[in-house]
Amino acid sequence: MSPNTTLRRGRPGYDQQGILEVAVAAFNEYGYDATSMGVLADRLGLSKSAIYHHFSSKDEILERALDQALSSLEGVLDATEAAGGSAADRLDGVLRGAVRVLVDRLPYVTLLLRVRGNTDVERSALARRRAFDKRVTALVAEAQAEGSLRSDIDVRIVERLLFGMINSIVEWYRPGGREDAARLADDVVAVALDGLRVPAGAP
Repeated sequence: MSPNTTLRRGRPGYDQQGILEVAVAAFNEYGYDATSMGVLADRLGLSKSAIYHHFSSKDEILERALDQALSSLEGVLDATEAAGGSAADRLDGVLRGAVRVLVDRLPYVTLLLRVRGNTDVERSALARRRAFDKRVTALVAEAQAEGSLRSDIDVRIVERLLFGMINSIVEWYRPGGREDAARLADDVVAVALDGLRVPAGAP
């Protein structure tokens, strides 16, 4: 949830965040377009008017949900930039942070990755995703320029392969399994960056 979002309480048992979590689960199960406010009301055991006490529309629910995923990912980039260090170290931090976001906010990231741009809210989310991708691509280019990563692979391809691997985690990862977020991040970095880094002692 963005820092400026405040929780509003209505009927006992559900605040705004609680409704959001149930809605995201329904969107992921049925698809956003196929999930009506009536479906949400049935799942929540509330009237539609009770939902409208918290959200003005289904689009607002989607917007809040996508913002949770996007703001978390953007925050990872901001934090790594603020931390400084080499471009390769910052890229390492971005990949680890992105994995943590995916694990911590799995339903929200899953919903983000299923957005297709059918509404203004979805198109806005896709624009933010593209801006995120461009920042990561620029970081890859910086790491190549400093000699930390192989330069024989196009930066756009590198970015797409890296996040293609990370994004695929939503298809198979299940909370409570053998690997927590930290171990999973270690594995992603080992597979992704060890294949890109210039070997030690290479000219």
